[in-house]
Amino acid sequence: MALSYKARRRWSLVILLVGLPIYIMAAVTVMNMLDRPPIWVEFLVYVALGVVWALPFKAVFTGIGQPDPDAKPEERG
Repeated sequence: MALSYKARRRWSLVILLVGLPIYIMAAVTVMNMLDRPPIWVEFLVYVALGVVWALPFKAVFTGIGQPDPDAKPEERG
């Protein structure tokens, strides 16, 4: 079942305001458990984790910055 535009906007806010900070704390906790790896390894892990978090949510974020496609033309602007 596809999400409506309004539902995707709401879920994107929840993901960005609640989920992303939790994910950041989890990533930092995991890195702290590794007892300071070399800086280049740490950099690669953070870059990978920075990309990986968004992949499952690609469908939610698609088109969020655009006007509502279901809105009437006079409501879009």
